[in-house]
Amino acid sequence: MDVTVFPQALHGRVTPPASKSVGHRCLMAAALSGGRSTLSNLAGSQDIQATRRCLSALGASLEDLGPGTVQVHGLGNSIVQAGPFPVLDCGESGSTLRFLIPVALLVQGKAAFTGHGRLMERPLTPYEGLFQEKGISWSLENGVLTIDSGRGCGRLALDPGEYRLPGNVSSQFITGLLFVLPLLEGDSDLVLTTSLESEGYVDLTLDVLNQFGIQIEERENGFHVPGNQSYQSQDLTVEADWSQAAFWYAANFSGGRVDIQGLNRDSKQGDKVILLQRETLASPGDVELDVSQCPDLLPPLAAMAAVREGKTCFTHAARLRMKESDRLTAVAKALSALGCQAEEGPDSLTVHGMEQLPGGGTVDCCNDHRIAMMAAVAAASAKNPVKLLGAECVQKSYPDFWEHFIQLGGEAHGLVLR
Repeated sequence: MDVTVFPQALHGRVTPPASKSVGHRCLMAAALSGGRSTLSNLAGSQDIQATRRCLSALGASLEDLGPGTVQVHGLGNSIVQAGPFPVLDCGESGSTLRFLIPVALLVQGKAAFTGHGRLMERPLTPYEGLFQEKGISWSLENGVLTIDSGRGCGRLALDPGEYRLPGNVSSQFITGLLFVLPLLEGDSDLVLTTSLESEGYVDLTLDVLNQFGIQIEERENGFHVPGNQSYQSQDLTVEADWSQAAFWYAANFSGGRVDIQGLNRDSKQGDKVILLQRETLASPGDVELDVSQCPDLLPPLAAMAAVREGKTCFTHAARLRMKESDRLTAVAKALSALGCQAEEGPDSLTVHGMEQLPGGGTVDCCNDHRIAMMAAVAAASAKNPVKLLGAECVQKSYPDFWEHFIQLGGEAHGLVLR
C-alpha cells in the first residue's frame, strides 16, 4: 500500500496500543504456568500473533474472550510433549524467535523454526555457540533453524549451571534463558561477558517474571537463578506502549498538539526515556545521544532531530542494522527524501536539523514499521506532500496507526483501512 501524506498538523487525543514487549513476556509466562491466566488489553499486532501461534503449536491453549482479551491455559512445568513437532513460524518477530528457542527446548526437547523477511538473517550467534557448547545440535539451512537436545524434553533438555552470553548483541537472548532457567532441576548463573545494552528490556522481563512468581537475583556480572521454581498463573492488563507513543511525541515536537493518554509513568519499559531525550533535543545546539539502551527510539528521535536547531549525532547504533531493515541506512534515506541532510556511520547517524522539512520526496518504508511511522509523522509537518511506499508494514506492531493518524487530523491518500 503506497500512501501520500499531505502537510497537516496532528491534534487530538490518542491512546497508543498495548506494549508489544510486555505482551510477548506475559504470553510466555502465562504459557509456562500450570493454570489459567487472563491477559487484557493485548495487542493484535503481527508480532503478538506470531507468539500466540507458536505457543499454541507448543501445546498451550489460548482462547479469545473478547477484543484484546485472551485466556491462556498454561503448559505447566512438567508437561511432556511428544513428536512429531510442527515448524514454528515466528513471522518477522525477533522476540518470538529468540524467546522461544530455549522454551521449545524445554517443552519438546527439539524444535524447528522459520520466519519471514529478514528474521532468519538476524543474529542468533549467541545461542548457537552457547547451545553447541552444551551439546545441543544446531542447524540453520534454507531459512529453517533446527535444534535438538538429544535427550528428551522438560527438565532433562537443559542442565542447570553456568550460561555465558554477551550483553551487547540483543537482550532477547538473555530474556529467553531467564524464562527457562528457573524451571531446571538446580540453580543456574547467567553470566554476561560484555556490558549489557537495552538493559530496560531485561528489567521488563524481570518485572513480568516476578509477577508470575519467579525470583531471580541480579548480580554484578549477570543473574543468579534458583532452580525448581514454578510459574503461577495471573490475570493482568497489558499497559500501553512507550515505543509507539514516541512517534506521537515526535509529531508534537514539530508542531502537533497530540494528547497522549494511557501511559504508565512508573513503567519498567525502557523506552519511556523518550521524555528525557525529548527535553535534550528541545534545546538548540549540537548534541550527542547514545541509543545503545533504546535502539527502537532512533526513528522517532531522528524525526525530532530533523526539525531542531543544531546537529544531532546518534551513537552506539550498529545493532540497528539488523532490524527489520538496516535501520541506520533506512532512516538516513527517509530523512534525505524528506529534504533533511543525514549521514550514517558504521555505528552512528548524524542529522542536521532545519526549521521545517521541505518534503516532496518518496520514502521507501523498507518493510519496516518504524520507518513508516517515522516518515508519516515527519511528513505531516513538512512543506510538501511525501509518498510512502509499503506503508501497510505498520501492521507489525501498530495495526491501528493509520486509523489513529486520520483521527488526529492527518491527511493521507491511498489508504486502505481495515
